[in-house]
Amino acid sequence: MRFAHSPVRAFVLPALFAFGIANAQTQPINVLTMPSSVLSLTASATIDTPKDLMSVMFSVTRDGTDSGAVQTQIKQALDTALAEARKVAKPGQLDVQTGAFSLSPRYSDKGKINGWQGMAQLKVEGRDMPAIAQLAGRISTMTVGDVAYGISREVRERVEQEASAQAIASFRAKAAANTKLFGYADYTVREVSVNTNEQGPMPYERTVMMSSMAKMADAPLPMEAGKGTVTVTVSGAVQMR
Repeated sequence: MRFAHSPVRAFVLPALFAFGIANAQTQPINVLTMPSSVLSLTASATIDTPKDLMSVMFSVTRDGTDSGAVQTQIKQALDTALAEARKVAKPGQLDVQTGAFSLSPRYSDKGKINGWQGMAQLKVEGRDMPAIAQLAGRISTMTVGDVAYGISREVRERVEQEASAQAIASFRAKAAANTKLFGYADYTVREVSVNTNEQGPMPYERTVMMSSMAKMADAPLPMEAGKGTVTVTVSGAVQMR
């Protein structure tokens, strides 16, 4: 027995489709949620500040055919320099820190060990630059390999606050001026971000020296810290009204 197709099923989909179109047409479009009269701005402020932090890296290398003798020579040179640095060490003003210490074999053309080379480092850093410079002149068992100047965390945070205030004031002034130029009476801030030019608390400017302190006859290390710059940038968007 064959049954006739039901006319109801054929009607369901077209009816639902027509209902969806009609329902979508009756929903009002909220134009207030669409971005309009939005102004993007960027402002920045830069402040120069004297560098108040100094870092000196000392190093010593020794070569020889006996690994024990080379290691002993390296250790003696480091101990002598460390003892001299500890005499004037002061937290925050002159900090002392040992660095790398290594002993490695030296190979001949035939791939056999024919000697040993050792190396050690000592780092001195702090705010008391004259004391660090004087200390560098007194250390005769190691060589000055690297000198760096930077801005301390305390100074950087203070200068960043000043630069932020200036950059924000500049951003607001630009927003007010441009709002009026576009024919609007006022504005509100939609979004804003504040960024500084450096991530680390102590960006260093380095100078490689590689000079022997023994040849300087206890003379202090010449130094000129110079100035560093702190830049704060404010960027964002305002809603003109």
